[in-house]
Amino acid sequence: MEYNIEQIEGIITFKNQNTTLGFVRFNEEAEIEYIYVQNAYRRQGLGKKLLNLVKETTGKEVTPQDPISPLGHQLFKSIRN
Repeated sequence: MEYNIEQIEGIITFKNQNTTLGFVRFNEEAEIEYIYVQNAYRRQGLGKKLLNLVKETTGKEVTPQDPISPLGHQLFKSIRN
């Protein structure tokens, strides 16, 4: 899958020619405020890639902000294993 990575302060976005595939919003402490991947692109590792980019950008371990959805719990659990 081909996509471009766009980054502005606190937001990383994956886009292809037609649409936004997913994005993550985070703060300086690597707390994830919001993460989203379009349904058609889920289960392909994009969420993990977004979180890894946050870790690389901030130099810190990523953590979720409360409240966190059930899908969010699964994602964070999967990156810690």
